[in-house]
Amino acid sequence: MTTKGDRVFEALVLNGEELTAKQIAARYSVANPHDTVYQIRQQGYPIYLNEHVDTKGRVTQKYRFGTPSRALIAAGYKAIAAGLV
Repeated sequence: MTTKGDRVFEALVLNGEELTAKQIAARYSVANPHDTVYQIRQQGYPIYLNEHVDTKGRVTQKYRFGTPSRALIAAGYKAIAAGLV
């Protein structure tokens, strides 16, 4: 049996879906979607929160799986070299 966090992970990372916090809460019965995404990020997955404008001009924020920037990867290596990780 998979956990709620596993199902959110599957939707974002494996299926490439873009989801709002409300969608995560409703679809997967997650009480705190932000905490669930934080836990996925702690496992090393680059989950980003981007603004999305729909056809009617409404702005929402959606979580998506992305590619980390060179600067982010460099910062990680610097932290490892400095013994912070």
